[in-house]
Amino acid sequence: MSRDSAIIKLMFSPGEWFRFPKQLLKILSLNEVVLIGEFGRTPKISRGAGAIGRDHWPNCYSAMVAGAGIRGGQVYGASDSQAAYVANHPVTLEDFTATMLHTLGIDPATRLSPDGFSRPASTGEVIESLAGG
Repeated sequence: MSRDSAIIKLMFSPGEWFRFPKQLLKILSLNEVVLIGEFGRTPKISRGAGAIGRDHWPNCYSAMVAGAGIRGGQVYGASDSQAAYVANHPVTLEDFTATMLHTLGIDPATRLSPDGFSRPASTGEVIESLAGG
């Protein structure tokens, strides 16, 4: 699996929206909330260097997103039984950013400078099943 693979967990199923004030719903329709870290944690407790804990683990981690054009109430992807590796639907960083930009109404191919010669905002593919909620 790619080091940049993530499991995306989406919050707020359509049936839960009634709990939020209309003003908050309007804010969420125009904005996106993204919770993601650069690492997961080791699947097993580490016992080295005089400390016990869970070290950084780049092979599998989660993200939660809500708002804008994200389709809520779903989990995309899964880890193996040890939470060590992505078992299905790995998401690259490029695909994740392309999807987030797309749901905000920004073409991922948009060039980052006015001269049009810079790199695109994202080179990834939009994950269509996450967008359009």
